[in-house]
Amino acid sequence: MKLIYKGKTKDVYNLDDGNYLLKLKDDATGKDGVFDPGENSVGLTIDGLGRASLKMTAYYFDLLNKKGVPTHFLSADLNKAEMKVKPAEFFGNGPALEVICRFKAVGSFYRRYKNYCEEGMNLDALVETTLKDDEKGDPPITKDALCELNILKFDEYEILKSLTKKIAAIIKDDMAEKNLELYDLKLEFGKIDGEISLIDEISPGNVRVYKDGVWLQPLELAGYYTI
Repeated sequence: MKLIYKGKTKDVYNLDDGNYLLKLKDDATGKDGVFDPGENSVGLTIDGLGRASLKMTAYYFDLLNKKGVPTHFLSADLNKAEMKVKPAEFFGNGPALEVICRFKAVGSFYRRYKNYCEEGMNLDALVETTLKDDEKGDPPITKDALCELNILKFDEYEILKSLTKKIAAIIKDDMAEKNLELYDLKLEFGKIDGEISLIDEISPGNVRVYKDGVWLQPLELAGYYTI
């Protein structure tokens, strides 16, 4: 296999069969050694995080596949913290687009709009899109701008938004059965055989989850999942 991308939290390899291998790392986003899924740089290393991230990712991709949600997931090797995925066509210049679904006004959303909301206020599965650009702090981008810049077509945006809400609802309901509360999650999408599909991962580093009012750290959250 050939290394084609070295990322903050995972490396991507091209396999001989045309599929890809994602190797998840123990690195996490954050600042000053404190974990934060909203940050866009590596802030700390957590021993065992790669394996824990894959465990949660495989659990949710398997659940979503069973519910008819198109994804790139094929298989996972928990011991090696690796998963095999289908090749996908990205939106924009490479994996340039992130989609966030928010159930609570926290993190960067609250910091931007705190004059209009209280921290922790309920949100109705609010969907935001941001560009993956570390230097610019992953700036939010509107539907009109996405379409004007030919990153997405109007109908593709509506599919993306609908899929995001559907996926977020499935994950939120599943977490509720574990007595967990999902505050927000970050997703990525691409096209597989022309169909908009979920890609990347669904791991402790991509979600903000609380239990009994306490924000769960990555390894604590991963402890609720088995595959």
